[in-house]
Amino acid sequence: MYSSAFNLATRSLRSLSTQTRRIHTSTRVFTDTSLETASTSKLDGDSQERWLFIDSVFPIRLGIWDLRHYIGILREENLLERLHERLEAVKTHDFHIRELQPYQKDGGVFVRFTYTARDHQSALETLQTDLQLEATKHGGLPSWSGLNYCNIWLVKGEPFLEDMYRYPSGIVHVSFQGPDVPEEALYSLFRPCGRIYNITAPTPVPAGTHRSSDILFHRVRSATVARNTIHGYTFSDGGGTTRLRTVYQRPIQAHAIRDWLTSHPRIVLPIIFFLLGTLTYTIFDPIRVLSVEGKMLNWFDYREYKLYKWLRVNALDRFSLTSLAREDVSPQGDIWKERKDAESAVRSYLSDLPSTVAFLHGPQGSGKSRMLEAIIRDTGRKALVIDCAELNRATSDTHLVSALAQQTGYRPIFTFLNSVNNMVDVATVGLIGQKAGFKSSLEDQLKQILEVTGTALKKVNHSLRTSAQRAVKAAQQAEAQQAEEARTRARIRAGTWHDPRLDCIAGNGIISELGVGDELLESYDGGFTTFDVMEKYEVNSSGGGEKTSEELAKQQRRNVEDMQAVGTLPIVVIKNYATRGVYKEELLGVLAHWAASLAENQIAHVIVVSDNRENAKLLARALPSKPLNSIALYDADAPTALSFVRRRLHDAGITSDLMPAQKKAIERLGGRTSDLERLIHKVCSGRCIEEAVEDIIASGVGELRKKAFGGDIDDAKSLLWSREQAWTMLKQLARKAELPYYEVLLDASFKGDELPLRAMEHAEIISISTQHGRPSMIRPGKPVFKYVFERLVNDPVFQATQDIALNEKLISSAESTVRTCESELSTLQGLSKAEPSFWWFRRRATSERKEYLLKKMRYAQTKIQTLEKRNVELKRVLTKGV
Repeated sequence: MYSSAFNLATRSLRSLSTQTRRIHTSTRVFTDTSLETASTSKLDGDSQERWLFIDSVFPIRLGIWDLRHYIGILREENLLERLHERLEAVKTHDFHIRELQPYQKDGGVFVRFTYTARDHQSALETLQTDLQLEATKHGGLPSWSGLNYCNIWLVKGEPFLEDMYRYPSGIVHVSFQGPDVPEEALYSLFRPCGRIYNITAPTPVPAGTHRSSDILFHRVRSATVARNTIHGYTFSDGGGTTRLRTVYQRPIQAHAIRDWLTSHPRIVLPIIFFLLGTLTYTIFDPIRVLSVEGKMLNWFDYREYKLYKWLRVNALDRFSLTSLAREDVSPQGDIWKERKDAESAVRSYLSDLPSTVAFLHGPQGSGKSRMLEAIIRDTGRKALVIDCAELNRATSDTHLVSALAQQTGYRPIFTFLNSVNNMVDVATVGLIGQKAGFKSSLEDQLKQILEVTGTALKKVNHSLRTSAQRAVKAAQQAEAQQAEEARTRARIRAGTWHDPRLDCIAGNGIISELGVGDELLESYDGGFTTFDVMEKYEVNSSGGGEKTSEELAKQQRRNVEDMQAVGTLPIVVIKNYATRGVYKEELLGVLAHWAASLAENQIAHVIVVSDNRENAKLLARALPSKPLNSIALYDADAPTALSFVRRRLHDAGITSDLMPAQKKAIERLGGRTSDLERLIHKVCSGRCIEEAVEDIIASGVGELRKKAFGGDIDDAKSLLWSREQAWTMLKQLARKAELPYYEVLLDASFKGDELPLRAMEHAEIISISTQHGRPSMIRPGKPVFKYVFERLVNDPVFQATQDIALNEKLISSAESTVRTCESELSTLQGLSKAEPSFWWFRRRATSERKEYLLKKMRYAQTKIQTLEKRNVELKRVLTKGV
């Protein structure tokens, strides 16, 4: 008995393994299209072979990106085994499964089966019904999602399994190999697969091409069922037979989107540039803020890295043969006493929260930049420097924007977009008849860079303040720890300190179990007083009128917080702020408003450095409600200049005392720092002081001659003043150290016009001092220019040339006066006859006017004669000079 049972079990297992091997073999055949060429195959006797299609066993793969496909691959073997077991339970009409063909791309499985029946149509309907009932009895057929909602479909055509990149969609393209199939017949044939949205009518096609229709299903699942059950179906009608071929149609035709975009530029172009602008603000602006912040905090400077500093100290400096000492430009002793007021004013401005902009002005070469560098280095503040001189050298809008971005650390920047925007404007004019307007003006581009820089300055301030607060907190904790250690040491010395850990060893009751606690001294612990009580007694005995230690600590913390708020503010230095260059108006205006906003919002301390006080007007307009913090820096006096030269020569190794002639030569240079530095450099190169001073004056003569009079006639025409005006100014300043402003303004060469004087001041030929807010005195642009003016005036040939030109102008003006007087006298001659006579003691009005005009003519004629005689003498000088 046991042997027969064992044999039966062995046969069952062998049969199951054979079926499993058959299933495994079939699952490996995914792309085998050499199936039976008909949906029905005859076998021996009445046995027939047909195909079933079971949908939704696997996930429908909608594209190459659909990752659900891999879930089906992992569960394929298990699902096919369960599906085989479920279907094999049906024995109607000798139903027998021959093969399972998974088709994962469409999410289904093809089942090849055999059956025995004489009425095939009725038998197939019965089989399909029984299979559905069997599946329903077990809760449905197995699927990858576990929902068991698969359906069983009888394949009417021929299975077509392929692995091309034709992924399922809701549209099935049906080609007719034969006459057209009516729409009603197509609807009746495809409607059982699922709801249909639309069926397109066949359209005319070229000869040799099959006509077709597109069927739009409500669901992709219905389209997969139709594609796999009706492909290859032969439709018979009274007019003939038609074979149907099905394929998926993409929901959007190829190039449809491209064609629509190109045909609607008025809609597409604004949307594209809007998206590009949005992309710029959402992606690139945070990167730019980070870039500016990194520039301020030296994130990208390798010299600030700890590894580089360690290598520099331990390797580079030890093996270097030379050591370059940094030049000390900080104020020392009495040498820079003229700059102490300016330095203290700058430090005072930086020691408080900003409410306005500091305007530091002084002549070029007076040491403004060096003083600021020394102050910033001493305070250790983070500074952002914008040099307007480099910006003014830009030759185009693109170069100006790139230069400003380079100085502020604004990256990335796409300057080529300006050219692209120009091309877009040209293209849109041809397409829509007007410019797109996407090109930003120069002012808008500069504002965008500075706005991003302002945002980065806020983050720099926050970062520095957070670091300072952590440092202060760590210092307070260290101080509290030191104080606690001092108290503990004092208690140990007094014998009042008890270590609770000793109780664990000594075993004093519950303390030995907990290991914590600190025994307080009781009243009967004679003579011992805790330090806490002593401290409280000292505080109480100090008097109730004084602040407690807690109040003092709070006040100290507030003071520290205020100092942190000021000390962590970055410094913005705008150098060479002057109205020069092609883009002076746009650049200076944008910088002025940006500086005012930084100061008013207390984002940073702003210091604007300029060579001329007149450049403060734009800043004053940007701050209409608050005055500028104006800080002036002047040249040093003679004793200070001598002390400076003596100290620098001593540092260079020249220790000999200055002779009186050398001191007198140095005094000719004045107190301009740049000239004194040039002198020291020449002396260190081996020149004596007298020769060096003479060389500086001689070079100044050539420089001033070209600057004030132009190299040739064309250069002179581009000047904002005439040569006669410049010569008048030089002659007067050569005789006097300073001139009253309004006296010069009333001179015949200027005739009340202030523009030439302001232009010469901007060119640093002269300097104009103020008193009570109005121009007061005119001085040479540099102290050394006084001797340069004398050198030019004392040049006989140059003096004769300029005097002749000036005299010719004056002669022309006098002759014009004479002609005007002659014309008026002839007019008065006719009026005097018609004028009535009065008493003898009363004079006629025409007579008085004639007398005035005659005196004016006589003065003008005398002036003409004098100037012509002077010109004759000057021409003789020129003849001798040649």
